[in-house]
Amino acid sequence: MIDTDVLVIGAGPVGLFCVHQLGIIGLKCEVVDNLDKKGGQCIELYPDKPIYDIPAVPECTGEELTKNLIEQIKPFKTEFHLNDRVEEVKKNNNKWLIKTIKGKEFNASSIIVAGGVGSFEPRKFSVKECEKFEGKEIFYSVKDKTIFKDKTVSIFGGGDSALDWAIELSSNSEVKLIHRRDEFRGAQSSVNKVKELEKQGKVEILTQYQLSSVEGENKIKSIGIKHDDGNIKKIETNYVLGFFGLIMKLGPIVNWRLNLDKKHIPVNTENFETNQKGIFAIGDICTYPGKVKLILSGFHEGALAARGCFKYAKPNEKLRFEFSTTSKSIHKRLGVKE
Repeated sequence: MIDTDVLVIGAGPVGLFCVHQLGIIGLKCEVVDNLDKKGGQCIELYPDKPIYDIPAVPECTGEELTKNLIEQIKPFKTEFHLNDRVEEVKKNNNKWLIKTIKGKEFNASSIIVAGGVGSFEPRKFSVKECEKFEGKEIFYSVKDKTIFKDKTVSIFGGGDSALDWAIELSSNSEVKLIHRRDEFRGAQSSVNKVKELEKQGKVEILTQYQLSSVEGENKIKSIGIKHDDGNIKKIETNYVLGFFGLIMKLGPIVNWRLNLDKKHIPVNTENFETNQKGIFAIGDICTYPGKVKLILSGFHEGALAARGCFKYAKPNEKLRFEFSTTSKSIHKRLGVKE
């Protein structure tokens, strides 16, 4: 049994910043995440994609943001339990007893759910032959773009991810962008850029096509794509990328007696507590009037949720608001030398 003040579920950017906010007010926390790394969707799906709306940071990638957030919480020596998932939550006197699928047990005064919209997995190609190439030549996210250098890459999808990677890889790969419709649904600036690259011969755009077959033994040799008129075109390719969005799954959270609204958790805006006392929700998974799904909004939610946890962890103490610039107690927790 692991005793802690707060269990944070989710190690994405919002969860990581919440760890910081818990730490500076003197609360101990543990973090559980179903992914095998810290950073959530930012690091899993868009590690190289620029982010432009972090205050005072004009531009950073998902990987850079994650690294900085991890660096920021180092003084608190927080334990992360990755590649694991909370399976059961139940009240145990004034505490919450939490069990994971790996058999770990936590005893916490509060829980903060910061897991995006539950666990997620990419939508995949329906062609059965794709399965044996997944993770080798067929990918649904890009973790190491260097493997595509000087190769032929067939990118499927019509949204921002497909467009962004077509643009990114066109500098040193032969890129074929394949979409089942005529119109793309991504940002117009990206659509314009891709069409300009097509004119330059750096990207080949094929619309009204869908994947119909994959050929090869140990490696992909070619793929077949089927046009809406029934014609099939054969393409020799080294890699295939599919960007069709995510399938969100709430998982066991549906059994926690939370007042769910579809796949979201309603909260109050005072401290982002749910209808269950001591369970808070922040980030994309929570909902309230005027909700804006931005990372910076999640940071604000995490700061208030952390302070909402204080009364459960230390009911006999009063939390005083302190500025991190002048507070000696915060400096001590951060290891700042006076």
